[in-house]
Amino acid sequence: MNKASLINWKGMPVAELKAGGYTAMIANEIGSNVIRLHDDVNGIEFFRYTSDVTPEIISGSTEVWGLPTLYLPNRMADGVLRTSDAVYQLPVNEKAPFNNHLHFILQKRKHRLTELSADDTKAWAKTEYIFDEKDEFFQYLPIKFRADFTFELSDRGLDYKVTFTNLSDVMMPMSLATHTTINSPFVDGGRQEDIRVQLPIGEKWILNERCLPTGEIRALDDYDLEYKNGEKCPVLTDISNDMYTALTQQLKGEDFYGVIMMDKALNKGIAYEVSKEYNFWIMWNDRGFNGYFCPEPMTAMIDAPNLDMPVEQTGYCELAPGESYTAAQRFYSLV
Repeated sequence: MNKASLINWKGMPVAELKAGGYTAMIANEIGSNVIRLHDDVNGIEFFRYTSDVTPEIISGSTEVWGLPTLYLPNRMADGVLRTSDAVYQLPVNEKAPFNNHLHFILQKRKHRLTELSADDTKAWAKTEYIFDEKDEFFQYLPIKFRADFTFELSDRGLDYKVTFTNLSDVMMPMSLATHTTINSPFVDGGRQEDIRVQLPIGEKWILNERCLPTGEIRALDDYDLEYKNGEKCPVLTDISNDMYTALTQQLKGEDFYGVIMMDKALNKGIAYEVSKEYNFWIMWNDRGFNGYFCPEPMTAMIDAPNLDMPVEQTGYCELAPGESYTAAQRFYSLV
């Protein structure tokens, strides 16, 4: 029987979903983060999770646990954000030599749980966050918006959707990502050295010493082709912001817009599918020896609002007053 319950997880209320042989835990009070997704049948721990992690630990490092959603993700050079009708100055929270604004605040805020239920086919939770004058960051970006999150668990795995709605009377910059933390190893009894990731990529974007795009776009070399061919081990070596244009690949003979991660020894894996709004993949692994790696889908290039490049290339867009923007992802086991 599918279940949706509000549980006490180490002192914090968490929405727990059970359906289709999976368990998911959504912490609305930590940015609507999916702090755990587990395949209870096949022994697959999707996201970075340890038995001793606490709400306090996750709250202190919200970007590197679970599935954190980032609005205005990655870096804005010198904190400057240029839209079609304004220029905003965000705090520089990434110090020298970077001197950037990093990741905004959505993943750090307490969101509101608006729905929690289950039926014969699935279990689901819905959350929301309204960014307005009550948020201390509104002084830097005075654009009111609402973010609505939907999480559905079933025998399809986890379906996740987020919708942003511009509640202001000015243009709203739109760039979105998840800082997806994949557990390493992710299969019970697995070894990190047996993990391989297959990333459908087209071109490599070159970043400078501040992790900002230089404007140079290169063809894939042998290093990059390891991603494309499914030969790349995403841990046990330092991967620092490998940035690529996203393409479609094949999974079981069908078009698949996403990343495939496999334990080659145990022949179990994770399928991570995203909607076409996500135009880029960036790979990062926190130096490679911390028990996780991050295939991060991004709708727009790093520093996209400030780049002197066409939006068709950078993925950047803006929402007019009252307009909405939706992106979706799906996670499921490959066994």
